[in-house]
Amino acid sequence: METDHHIFFRSATGLPGIETETVDLVVTSPPYPMIEMWDHLFGEQDPRVADAISAEKGPAAYELMHRILDDVWAECFRVVKPGGFLCINIGDATRTIGENFRLYTNHSRITVRCEALGFQSLPTVLWQKPTNGPNKFMGSGMLPSGAYVTLEHEYVLVFRKGDKRRFTGDDRERRRESAFFWEERNVWFSDRWDFKGMRQGLSTNDSRSRSGAFPFELPFRLIHMYSLQEDLVLDPFAGTGTTMAAAMAAGRNSIGIEIDAALADTIARTVQELTPMMDERQHQRIEAHHAFVEEYRTERKKPLKHRNAVHDFPVMTSQEKNLSIPVVASVTRMQNVARTDSLDYRVTHRIYTPDARKVPETDWTTGQLSFTMEL
Repeated sequence: METDHHIFFRSATGLPGIETETVDLVVTSPPYPMIEMWDHLFGEQDPRVADAISAEKGPAAYELMHRILDDVWAECFRVVKPGGFLCINIGDATRTIGENFRLYTNHSRITVRCEALGFQSLPTVLWQKPTNGPNKFMGSGMLPSGAYVTLEHEYVLVFRKGDKRRFTGDDRERRRESAFFWEERNVWFSDRWDFKGMRQGLSTNDSRSRSGAFPFELPFRLIHMYSLQEDLVLDPFAGTGTTMAAAMAAGRNSIGIEIDAALADTIARTVQELTPMMDERQHQRIEAHHAFVEEYRTERKKPLKHRNAVHDFPVMTSQEKNLSIPVVASVTRMQNVARTDSLDYRVTHRIYTPDARKVPETDWTTGQLSFTMEL
């Protein structure tokens, strides 16, 4: 199996090169409105944002920022297939503008807009992020009416376009191959996730000192939960390229859109640094499953009822019998003959086998790609 991965450097407020209803899943984390590090980005797209902040009109700036994001969600609705999903990692913001400190509820504003477009809200995930210490707080300490609750979680909003996805023909087999483990379902579909974020620093060559990158585990889970192998995953705020790397690991195709072309080298580094992790993360899934099987056998005094036909190990349910775990055999940096303002990769996948476990082969300089999408 081969998958293709492309990141185009332009604004995501218009996606004319992506055909209507061709994307299976969107996984993204946009710039957070009313977080100061993103002020300049919103201000470059709408100068009224900077004017509102300078005039100490926090709610006005908040609304203007979200109107920029609104255009992206509208494009996502256009390109997502019926039954496809939109998953948005977003945090709320607290900020003092002038003398007024308040909460800006980004997750609720995005939810209202996406539902108005026609997306259906599904249960959300709270991503519990580790705090710096138990004494972290905002405000005036122990005096009533002057301290504020800390924000120690972010949201993963989940939307579906229309009714459930319908599977026919080859899609049915791909769906069975794309199954996840029973014990993974119990963790992934909990409404609370607890894992560390990514280092936010960028190199001195990048256009800003910090990124808003989410950890590899977040898109890795969502891609497995809401798409099939060989599906197309879109990230309209590609950032440092984490969603693309997770799509590579999961055997999906991907497209990313990133407004900041200066991040091209950072994205290329992300792919190189995460390439060994792609195989390792799938190996961790297998090891965790073997541990679960042994624990079940020890505690229940009996084996699991079913056996996986691809990997030849016990599984809990019949839905896992055709589960197939792909790993990355090679990653090739492609030269796009149609355009120069993109990063393009082709990934070759193989079925996981313990005896063939190895670091994927990489070729960052060769290969030609004839890709004519006009973005």
